[in-house]
Amino acid sequence: MEEPLPAPPTDTRDDDLKDASSATPAERLSLLVERERFARKDAGSLDERMASLASALRRARLENAERSAAISDLRAAEIARLEMLGDALAPVLAQLPDDCDIFDVGVAPGERPRLFIDQIGFVEMDRDRRTYRFLQDTRHGRVALCESDNAEELVEAITAYIAHRLIEREKALAIDYASGGAAQALAVKAAAARDRATARDDDASFSNKVARVAAFMVEFFGAAAFFALLAVLAAWIYQSYFTG
Repeated sequence: MEEPLPAPPTDTRDDDLKDASSATPAERLSLLVERERFARKDAGSLDERMASLASALRRARLENAERSAAISDLRAAEIARLEMLGDALAPVLAQLPDDCDIFDVGVAPGERPRLFIDQIGFVEMDRDRRTYRFLQDTRHGRVALCESDNAEELVEAITAYIAHRLIEREKALAIDYASGGAAQALAVKAAAARDRATARDDDASFSNKVARVAAFMVEFFGAAAFFALLAVLAAWIYQSYFTG
């Protein structure tokens, strides 16, 4: 035999509404209290969800702050590594000629900290924050001269780079000497031009002084002649009109 299907669940709220009309005042009061309790329970669950979201936001903010602090710590570690490399290069830089000013070694902090050797060569850290990358800007783009996690290898590569740059500087000076001292001739011409300009300024200043002195003398004698003429005119008027 087939078992009978189970009866559909009944809605207790409808039964409560049906019984509320025939219930006593005390029963109706108990039903209202129970409904308010369920309403408070639903509101409490919403507050709990809002509280959990607020705590999740606080945790997200803390994680973001920790990540930012980690990024700043990594940048500080990069700067410290580059500064240590710069200190290792100090004995090499001390041997440079006194008149050589093409090398200006120093750490430039920023989003990507770099240790500049000169205007076209610099060292930066790789993505792993441990490997040094010695790069140079050329006419054909940026090229890597050396990549290593060993600071001594970087010091050797930078020393060789400085030596080659010094040889290029000597060649440039030799070419200037072989060309008849063109740079020196230009310097002499520039000095002569400055001397002529200074002489012109001196002549102009002397001429201005003479002109000012002459103008002062003209004004002085003109004023004296004017007052003398006034005196003569006053004497003539006095003798003509008052003495007669």
